[in-house]
Amino acid sequence: MAIPSAFSLASTYQRPRWVLPIIVFAQFACTSLWFAGNAVLPDLLRESGLTGTSLGAVVSAVQLGFIVGTLAFGLLRLADRVPPARLFMGCAVLGSLTNAALLLPGTTAATVLGLRFATGLCLAGIYPVGMKIAADYYENGLGRALGYLVGALVLGTALPHLLRWLAAGFAWQAVVLATSGLALLGGGLLWGLVPSGPFRRPGVRVRLSAAWNVFRERAFRQAVLGYFGHMWELYTFWAFVPLLLATHAQLHPEAGPVSPAWAFGLIAAGAPACVAGGYLARRWGSLGTARVALAVSGVCCLLSPLLLALPRPAFGAGVLVWGMAVVADSPQFSAVVAQRAPKFATGTALTLVTCLGFALTIVSLQLFAALQSVLEARYLFLLLVPGPVLGLLATRGSAKKPVAE
Repeated sequence: MAIPSAFSLASTYQRPRWVLPIIVFAQFACTSLWFAGNAVLPDLLRESGLTGTSLGAVVSAVQLGFIVGTLAFGLLRLADRVPPARLFMGCAVLGSLTNAALLLPGTTAATVLGLRFATGLCLAGIYPVGMKIAADYYENGLGRALGYLVGALVLGTALPHLLRWLAAGFAWQAVVLATSGLALLGGGLLWGLVPSGPFRRPGVRVRLSAAWNVFRERAFRQAVLGYFGHMWELYTFWAFVPLLLATHAQLHPEAGPVSPAWAFGLIAAGAPACVAGGYLARRWGSLGTARVALAVSGVCCLLSPLLLALPRPAFGAGVLVWGMAVVADSPQFSAVVAQRAPKFATGTALTLVTCLGFALTIVSLQLFAALQSVLEARYLFLLLVPGPVLGLLATRGSAKKPVAE
């Protein structure tokens, strides 16, 4: 009697309906360590004696920790060698502890920076590993699944702007404890309810050269370069949304100041856009959907001086489209990267690509910040144009053979 292959078993596997909601909730809950903590940083920095530009240093510490963590995880191929739910849970627990440790008495500048760096390290086992878990369950329809996951991440990114309004009157320590508890809950639910998926291919022993071999395939490189073009724009846009809104208010004083709720709305609008993009990918393919979103956001970058010249209602509509398009391509590029990577190295590929993409965001952010004193604010967002342009050029040839959903 023939023994059924792993592939045949996976193809007939009926995944529980709670798998995707649990992964999405766990992703949002655990990445709250990254973004929701920003809402309490001014109070934390004031009590720790950190002032002035130290807020930027604390945020950069998280980013640097994430980059170092993803690089180490990628080189060691942990996401392919260790059951991903176990890795996710371990990083959620450690991240929760490093976040809660901000409340310890006698906190100094060095300890704050060190703890935020450690939290970034832990996030390296949460964000890309969450995508890896989704890829292990959704070989078909991965773009739709990642649309929900990145949508959860977008809501986490927008959360500080909402918390700044909602948390008025509450002790900042309560926010720290809440985010730590939320991370523990998310990690525990995923570990307990989402075992290794049917499409998981356990990795082989560690070989440092093998980690970079995933970049040899031309189709894979095209997807990666498209993702890099998207990342050049995304986090710089998110970081400087308040500047964009303030610039419009300065150019149109008759319209009055712009409420902080606008910043939340513009970023949060990307969440439903990610979900909608996942469904469009079933018709157009993940790469086709990503290219359309990248082109729309690129046009918005190019027209940013004109958008800032528009009256408030028209400006609001334009930047809302921008806020949706700027991130709608993210899950689809991740899906293409996962689908074009070798099956035995999906986790490694996602982790390394995420690492390099976030490293690129630091370059974009620092360049943008450095030129603020040189360029008029209305022209600054033109600096984001090269990302979408290069991303579209890099994926032009591969668009003729879209990845099936």
